[in-house]
Amino acid sequence: MTDPIAAADAVVAAVEPGLQPPGVQIRDAVLVTGPWLAGTTSVLTALQERLPDHTFVEAEALSAAEAPSAVLFVVSAAAPITESDCALLELAAHYTDLVIGVVSKIDAHQDWREVLETNRATVAGRSPRFARMAWVGVAAAPDLGEPILDDLVELLSERLADPDVQRRNRLRAWEARLGAVIARHEADAAGEDRRARVQALHARRDEILRERRMAKSERTIALRSQLQQARVQLAYFARNRCTSVRAEWQEDVAEFNHLPWPSARRRRLIEFEFYVRSRAGEVVNEVDDGITTHLRDMARELDLPAPAEAGEPAGPELPGPPLRSRQLENRLMMLLGAGFGVGVAAAASRLFSGLSPTLTAAGMVVGGLVALAVTVWMVGLRNVLQERAVLDRWVGEVAAALRSTVEELVATRVLAAERELTAELANREEEEGAAAAAQIAEIDAELREHATARARAAAIRDSRVPILQAALDAVRAELYGPDGSEPETEEPEETGEPGEAAEVDETDGPAEVDETGVTEGVTEEGTEGVTEVTDAGTGDGEAEPPAEPDIAEPDAEERENGPQTQV
Repeated sequence: MTDPIAAADAVVAAVEPGLQPPGVQIRDAVLVTGPWLAGTTSVLTALQERLPDHTFVEAEALSAAEAPSAVLFVVSAAAPITESDCALLELAAHYTDLVIGVVSKIDAHQDWREVLETNRATVAGRSPRFARMAWVGVAAAPDLGEPILDDLVELLSERLADPDVQRRNRLRAWEARLGAVIARHEADAAGEDRRARVQALHARRDEILRERRMAKSERTIALRSQLQQARVQLAYFARNRCTSVRAEWQEDVAEFNHLPWPSARRRRLIEFEFYVRSRAGEVVNEVDDGITTHLRDMARELDLPAPAEAGEPAGPELPGPPLRSRQLENRLMMLLGAGFGVGVAAAASRLFSGLSPTLTAAGMVVGGLVALAVTVWMVGLRNVLQERAVLDRWVGEVAAALRSTVEELVATRVLAAERELTAELANREEEEGAAAAAQIAEIDAELREHATARARAAAIRDSRVPILQAALDAVRAELYGPDGSEPETEEPEETGEPGEAAEVDETDGPAEVDETGVTEGVTEEGTEGVTEVTDAGTGDGEAEPPAEPDIAEPDAEERENGPQTQV
């Protein structure tokens, strides 16, 4: 007798001998599974009593590398099957061809036939392999009467006795394995698993470039703005200092009084000149300190090192006071003063001319003294006014020279700071640019690796998928036939009139249902009969089973993703 496993493997080996067999082991056990509260445990217990020669297990009894020889998918007659239930069915029957749908609790739900037909249509639309899946109604643990399991027991016994079950289960495992490998190659070639990472890398690359452009523009604009503000503020500060010191000097000049002795006047002028020059130096130092403080604060705000401090600032080249000989002016003033004094003396002598001769002589003496005093006063007053005018003009010239010096100092210091800060900013931009270039180079290298891997996967897909698809087509031809339909199996004879219910004692709770549990269908000739389909299910010949999950390594993946279901 031919080994059914070897016969199934030979179908694939005829197309591609090098393919590894599925990594699952078909266990001689029937898996009874279904959604929560579907009555799975009751059906399993009842079948163990009716078919003691067969092993019935739940999902927890199967390891990841084991698959059952048959699957009984139990759903409740309370409601139609849901999408999550269909997903559980696909998972349970992933490597198993023999699948029977069981609608339980038909004793408590009179509309179970409508639920069964709805379930049949739902799973048929879910996957072509379930289009001709057999469905049976049962009542494993009714409240009244005997369990209704005859049709399920008969159908399951007949299917398990079929010698072709093992071969078809093996072919179904091959279909799942080949579909998973093809899906894996397609996913690798499409780069689905790399797409999120590639998009993240592109986004990170664009972000780095955008941050570089924005940081460079922001720093350049900030530096330029700060330098302009510093130039304006420091120039204003320097002009204010010059204006204040000039007012101070002018107040000192206005307080000058007449000194009769020339030596005293010269000493006062020398002292005033020294005072003006010292104050001018102090103003230059104050402006220089203000420039240093402002530039240091500006560099701290820009997160740059402070500019180097300049040396001792050079004082302004101030001219001396224009003190020149005024002998001619003094003589003229003495002449004018003498004339004015003679007039005063003549006026005073006339006051005493009509009096006694003694008083007349005294009047002439008094007039002469008054004339001399007036002459001296006028000459001294003229000298004081002349000195004030000369010193006031000199103070203005000194203030102008001082203002020019401090403005030049401001411009020079700000220009030097601009040169240093710009160079430092350029160095920092170069360092950050190098770091960003290194990051971009790393990202580009990873992107090239992804592109290379995707191209390599596409090449592998182009070379492997046609062979795998040919093997998959050969397997499906064995499962569904060359025209896409499964081979017909002998339908079981109808054992009774479905739908007849036992008499119900209304006082004793739920009705005892005496029904066969087999649903009626319409045959190809249009006559009513017992709906009986083969266990593999079929589509229209062109539909393909749903894509299987990706697997990295065939054997290991199938061991890890074996039929795991929940009750």
